[in-house]
Amino acid sequence: MPPLSALLAFEATARLQSFTRAAGELKLTQTAVSHRIKELETILSVQLFTRKQSATRLTDEGRTYLECIRPALAQIAAATESVSSVHDNRLTIAALFAFSAKCLSPALHEFRRQHPHIELRLTPLSPTDRLEQRDFDVAIWHGADEWRDFDAQRIVDEEIFPVCTPGLLSGGPPLRTPQDLCHYPIVRTVSPIITDDWTVWLDQAGARVDRFASEIYCETVSFSLNSILDGLGVGIGRSVLVHDDLARGRLVAPFALRCASPAAYQLLSRPERSALPKVQLFKRWLLAHFSKTSAR
Repeated sequence: MPPLSALLAFEATARLQSFTRAAGELKLTQTAVSHRIKELETILSVQLFTRKQSATRLTDEGRTYLECIRPALAQIAAATESVSSVHDNRLTIAALFAFSAKCLSPALHEFRRQHPHIELRLTPLSPTDRLEQRDFDVAIWHGADEWRDFDAQRIVDEEIFPVCTPGLLSGGPPLRTPQDLCHYPIVRTVSPIITDDWTVWLDQAGARVDRFASEIYCETVSFSLNSILDGLGVGIGRSVLVHDDLARGRLVAPFALRCASPAAYQLLSRPERSALPKVQLFKRWLLAHFSKTSAR
């Protein structure tokens, strides 16, 4: 195995395309970085870089080697950070992007004010992620109340209903009944693993809409919300995500009917981390915060 110090020098030099900048990042002299790269080249019996005047470029062999070792270095770094941070005050929060942008980030200043000793690390989740393969102290996911491998708590009950911008209504035909939706463009959240709740809401409303004026398909809830807020169409809103936009007048709900959603945003933690004080503090704060928000 090559020395880890040589691999780190190689990765930094390749990423920064400079021995000088790599030395600065690694807090070494340029000579030390050069020696480590030379050591690695000797072990591999290949040249990793071409050096012409002030330019440092990877050779084909160097590029191939970098692609192979970079995931391994990232995995080592992540594993080290994960183990070393379990008992310190760094709290890693993994969250779906829409919830993070619309609900979590705007509220975190309150948590930081109450608990300034806790260092926050935010990392995004994708609906296609496998949670068992992700490292986190707490995660915020969307789904039903069934979590076999995690301690889970529903953050808040959720309702679903159509929303749009006031400008979309002012520039279009009257939208008095659900049947009138056929005259409007519709924003839908549809992907291989996500389907939106338009069908559920239309069934509850007793509407039989065979087609809409047009449909915009988005693969994530975040894209759908952005499209709705940009006035591209009427979409189904989740109450927890559109609460502030409705309160501030950026969105309106054309119909009074709201349907209870069987799914909701869930606060998850692994059983072996649930008892950590930093996890307990965050869970209590988040649930209390959204309890107050939903009561308004």
